[in-house]
Parts: sequence; structure tokens; C-alpha cells
Amino acid sequence: MTVQTSFIAVRLDELLRERGMTLTELSDRIGLTLANLSILKTGKAKAIRFSTLEAICRELRCQPGDLLIYSETGGIDQ
Repeated sequence: MTVQTSFIAVRLDELLRERGMTLTELSDRIGLTLANLSILKTGKAKAIRFSTLEAICRELRCQPGDLLIYSETGGIDQ
């Protein structure tokens, strides 16, 4: 499930699943709290720091565009 806040979709769930990694593992590897990653994963985050985005992309070996997607419709896509 891709979670969207306004018009930005956060694909963290899909990327973790594709890599066989849990949110807890990612949290441990990048030094972010599980609570903060959960807020991002559920689409409740209002912003993301470049340093956080960089750490996630480095660990998941992806580009920012793989994690964040712009959608003109907003809402939740499945």
C-alpha cells in the first residue's frame, strides 16, 4: 500500500518489502527512531530532512524518486 499525504506518496513499505527488511532493522541501521520512521511510513510526516532521506536511500540503495512519488490526486492508493 502506498500512503499519501496531500500529493506526495511515501513508498517506504514497498521498498522495505522488496528488500526483505523490517522497519525496525532500517531504524537500527540508520539511527532513526522507530517512531519517526513509522510516522513517515504511515504518511503522517509533514516534512523530511535531506539527511534522513539520504540515510534511507543509502541503506535501501534507492533514489529519492523511488521513495517519494508525486500524485495529482492525493489520497491512498493500493
